[in-house]
Amino acid sequence: MRIGFDVSQTGSGKAGCGYYAHALIKALLELESGHSFSLYPSFGDYYFDPRMPLSCPYEGHQVQYGPRHLTRESAAVFWNAPRLEDALDHPDVVHSNNFWAPMGLQSTRLIYTLYDLAFMVEPAWTTEENRIGCFDGVFRASIAADWIVAISDASKDDFLRHFPHFPSERIRVIYPCSRFVDGAILGRRPGLLENVEAERFWLSVGTIEPRKNHHRLAEAYARYLAKGGETMPLVFAGGMGWLMEDFARELSALGITDQVVMTGYVSDEELIWLYRNCYANLYPSLFEGFGLPVLEGMQFGAATISSDSTSLPEVTGKAGVLLPPHDIEAWAEEMHTLGSDRARRQHLRGLGQERAAHFDWKRSAHRLLELYEEAASSSKLTGTVR
Repeated sequence: MRIGFDVSQTGSGKAGCGYYAHALIKALLELESGHSFSLYPSFGDYYFDPRMPLSCPYEGHQVQYGPRHLTRESAAVFWNAPRLEDALDHPDVVHSNNFWAPMGLQSTRLIYTLYDLAFMVEPAWTTEENRIGCFDGVFRASIAADWIVAISDASKDDFLRHFPHFPSERIRVIYPCSRFVDGAILGRRPGLLENVEAERFWLSVGTIEPRKNHHRLAEAYARYLAKGGETMPLVFAGGMGWLMEDFARELSALGITDQVVMTGYVSDEELIWLYRNCYANLYPSLFEGFGLPVLEGMQFGAATISSDSTSLPEVTGKAGVLLPPHDIEAWAEEMHTLGSDRARRQHLRGLGQERAAHFDWKRSAHRLLELYEEAASSSKLTGTVR
């Protein structure tokens, strides 16, 4: 079987979607299934990284690269041209991983990764440009995809609510897993935390953006301090995203600027150290397709307090504390309670590591390969009544 796989978002600046595609293709190649892979460093006209594939090469005797484009414009012309299958040399399946979906594949089966529909649930969480691009891709997939890979049951259910014409039996849930293979790595302390004692800080990982609910977490932290909670700093580990220009002013208004550390984008080594050495990993997100920082934190022994919204209970199971993301007082109270109960913290650490072991990339890769084989042998949906 000839498999076309979108690696456009797996470069050096990758975020959640890129990590998912990166780990999946690595796991697929390690299976040595005998199938051949064409990896697409650009895919469609929504996302473009001119450094691909130079910034993240994949190797293997069954691997070749599809066309590389030096500009977004040339990529758009190529991927939207008629007779796309001819230009791709007729792969059996093509797997889209960056929200964009090609239209009009006549015989090649189109597999589409569905991450989440947050941009539809609450438009204020993102920019208009991103919202339009994401919606266009998901809508096209609802028409053109032959199979959909959802990263959680929550994402699958959301998709079917918005696009009930798509046959539910053609959606397969394949969970992401931690991108960190070796759970024994100690990591490296970020420079900004040189004066912060290990196991004496709260951690929140993720891009600073409205959907991640950092505003409410900051307020909960301020209330935690007001309740007499130990003065452990709150560390936000992640790059600054959109629509958060007022965040620094909010921290100042809450009077917690001196107790908050903003690390910006951190390396994998630094992130591992943060997970290993935080007092607890706080993840108050309003909406997630999966929630990798929760799983990664549990892998490295972080006690977990997570939102109970969308997919996060699927990830956390009974290994962490689940709280409503809008209930600021509940978060403040739980931080205050856990902050003074090290035995309970240690118990949560153990539960988290047990839970994380249930998520395995090899298992996910096997399930995806089975889906490819099923898709190649089943009829196309394009042009049929849905």
